[in-house]
Amino acid sequence: MSIEDRLRPHPHDRWSGAPHPMDLLGAARDLRAEPHAGIEGHRQVAIIRDGPVIVVLFAFEAGAVLKAHRAPGTITIHALSGRLRVTVSGAAHELPTGTLICLAPGILHDVHALEQADMLLTVSRA
Repeated sequence: MSIEDRLRPHPHDRWSGAPHPMDLLGAARDLRAEPHAGIEGHRQVAIIRDGPVIVVLFAFEAGAVLKAHRAPGTITIHALSGRLRVTVSGAAHELPTGTLICLAPGILHDVHALEQADMLLTVSRA
């Protein structure tokens, strides 16, 4: 992706230097308010992308799905608002607001927004 194609500054540029406290629910509201269309019912922004750690904020519309995939590291999926369903090895795990699930590297999973929801995804490839 070229610099001209970016929707916002690169995460390294946004978060370098001094500590940056962040209102995650406010950031999700801002994400929803961006003028471009969401992709497959969600929008996302990388908050941190530094070495082995990636933190991504997702804003889902009701019914949006992240299709089955695997992550290259340990992941946590944290439901910041709304309700999510994470399916792992055929078992569904409902995540209401304020809950978190942790998955080992390489585990096949999908995420379904049961209602409008905001999610914080952390991937640690260490």
